[in-house]
Order: sequence, then C-alpha cells, then structure tokens
Amino acid sequence: MSSPVEASAALVTNDGVVIGLLMAILGLVFYTQGSEKPIFKKFYQYVPALLLCYFLPSLLNTFDIVNGNTSAVSDITMDYLLPVCMVLLTLSLDMKAILRLGPKAVILFLVGTLGIVIGGPIALLAVSSVFPELLNGAGPDAVWRGMTTIAGSWIGGGANQAAMKEVYEVGGDIFSGMVTVDIIVANLWMAVLLYFASNAKQIDARTGADTRAIDDIKKRVEAFEAEHVRNPTLRDLMLILAVGFGVAGLAHWLAGGIAPSIGENFPQLKNFSLDSQFFWLIILATTGGIALSFTRARRLEAVGASKIGSVFVYVLVASIGLHMDVTQIADAPKYFLIGAIWMLIHATLMLLVAKWLKAPVFYMAVGSQANVGGAASAPVVASAFHPSLAPVGVLLAVMGYALGTYMAYICGQILRVIAS
Repeated sequence: MSSPVEASAALVTNDGVVIGLLMAILGLVFYTQGSEKPIFKKFYQYVPALLLCYFLPSLLNTFDIVNGNTSAVSDITMDYLLPVCMVLLTLSLDMKAILRLGPKAVILFLVGTLGIVIGGPIALLAVSSVFPELLNGAGPDAVWRGMTTIAGSWIGGGANQAAMKEVYEVGGDIFSGMVTVDIIVANLWMAVLLYFASNAKQIDARTGADTRAIDDIKKRVEAFEAEHVRNPTLRDLMLILAVGFGVAGLAHWLAGGIAPSIGENFPQLKNFSLDSQFFWLIILATTGGIALSFTRARRLEAVGASKIGSVFVYVLVASIGLHMDVTQIADAPKYFLIGAIWMLIHATLMLLVAKWLKAPVFYMAVGSQANVGGAASAPVVASAFHPSLAPVGVLLAVMGYALGTYMAYICGQILRVIAS
C-alpha cells in the first residue's frame, strides 16, 4: 500500500471522478476483451481480464493520480455492493440440479474445497521451514492474513476474497502480493484443466470412467435453457435490485445488533472475529441468498441476477486495486512458492479421488475450477468439454460462492493457529 499522504497530494480527489475513472477502466477492459481484432485476442490469451481490472486502478494509486488511502470509494463498495453481490451470486443455488449431476460431481467439488482449506496451512508450514520469517508478525501484513484472501478466492470468488480481506483486516502490501499469486497460479492450473478437456476421451478411457451421465447432463441443461432463459425487462431488473439490496439491508440491520452483543457478552469470541459487524454482514447476506434459492426468487437468475452480481464484483475488484502500490511486491517469490505448493495439494487430492472414483475427467476439471476460478471461469472449462455444459460450471461455482465465506473463514482460523 502506498505510504499515507495528504489527500491534496493526489491529482484527483473527487470520489465522483474516481468512480468515473474506475468504470471507464472496466469498460475499456471488457471492450477490448470482446474485440475481434487479433492483437487483443492474442493479448487476452496471456493476460487475464480480472488481473487488468485490479492492476490498472492500482496504477492510479502508484502514480498519485488517486490516493486510495483517503478515497471513500473502496469503503462504499465494500459496505454496500459486496453484501448485494453475495445475495445475487447465491440466489441461483439449485441443490436439486446439482444433485442430479450425480454424487461424483459433488464429491469432487467438495474434495476440491477441502484441498484448499488444508492446502494453505500445509503450504505455509512447508515454506516457513525454509523461510521462518513468514510466520513472524501479527499485524495487518502478516502472511497468514493475506493467505485468507486466496482461500476466499479459490473456494468462492472475488466477493469472498474481498470479504476475507475485511474480516481478517488484511493489509494492502501483503494483499498486493497475494492477489498476484492468486491470479497467476490459478490461471496456470486452468491451462492444465483445459489440456485435460482436449484429451478427455483418452483420459476417461485410460481410467475406465463411465461417461454416460455426461450425455444426460447435456440434455437436461439444454432443456432448462430452452424453458427458462429470456431477455430481462425493466421489471425484472428492478426486482433483482430490490431483492439484492433488500436482503443486504436486512443483513446490515441484523449485523448491527449481533456484533456488539457478542463483543459485550462473549469477549473471548473476538479471537475468531465474531465481534466483527462486517463478518456478520457477509454471513447474513450469504445465508439470505441461500435461503431465497429455495423460493420463487431463484427464477430471477433466468433474467440475469448473477450477471448483475458479477458487475458489482468487478467494481469491487477495481476499487480494491486503488489500495495497491505495484512497487510493494518484492517478496512475491516466496508467496509464489506458497501458492504453487497450495495448488499442488489441491490438484493432487482432486486427481487421486477422481481416479479412485473412476469419475469422468469432466467432473474433476469443473469441480476444481468451480472452486479455484468461480463463475467467471468454471463455465469456460465446462464448455471446453461441450458448449452446452457451461451452465454446469455455473451451478457448481454458485455452490462455491455459498461455501466460500464459511470455508475460507475456517481456513483462516487454521492459518492463525499455525502462525501464532
């Protein structure tokens, strides 16, 4: 994070202008990403759009165009957009549809989650045996705190990552390094999964996997799309916003009562961040979204609820980038070693269980990417097997959003114990 400076030192101090700059950056990234020009297609083969949405705003802070420490934009997005994200991204959770994928798909998804929860602490222990200084420090830039944001990202997504950043009070310097590790390691693993997709028939034949269920899944997905998906009307969009902000408002109200009560009556729970109003805000918003997924409100997904949630996620990512100073990632090589070992544990566990279950490589790949990449990339991996399977990646990724906050919090508590 940049050193604290006076607001007047920044070229732009009006938060309205800052928001305009962030939205212009996001628009530029998505415009070029969707361009048919060969130069942009080749560029985005190697540079993830999400990285640009974080990195470009960081340049505003690095070169004192905007002072991320004094701007209120990040606080506004965290307090008001993040809980809405959690509602809209879990609203489409369809437990019946996920169970119809077969137990192997769900088992592998949960194994992937487990691999991330235990992989982080194991990786920290392994690397700290060579670099013991990684266990030192209890402040906001402690390594274990930064790792909680990777856990949130790799189990859920950007919203869960942002939640862990706030819940565990992660400092800007360590967060900068961990975001870089998160994106690069995750995209390398995605490249491996895409290789699996291109060789799925050979791999399944070698492992003796029964792939008949894949054909049934394709038919169900295509039937669902034909029946439910439609263009949203103004009424649909207003209902989506009403549900998202309404549940988030209720979560704000409840969290404002629960957190102070715990802090006053159960002070021992402060060690687990249970007196944090923000923690309860995110937990309650997530729980509200899951509860609504069992009601008719889930139909809002057919008109773009998760898409609006994803828009807010990218705004969050850009606002978080305002706190990054790109000159403060000198210790990243050590963090990359942690990330590589962490992902290796996740991958090894996934591959071993998939082989033991004789599960199609599709289940392993999408189950893994639904954890690590979330709804932004799980459909990409799924569609690499067959275009009609993209919604399957979304279904599992939504399950990751639902579990992300809870499981990343547990991972963070394990990391806290190791580092103490």
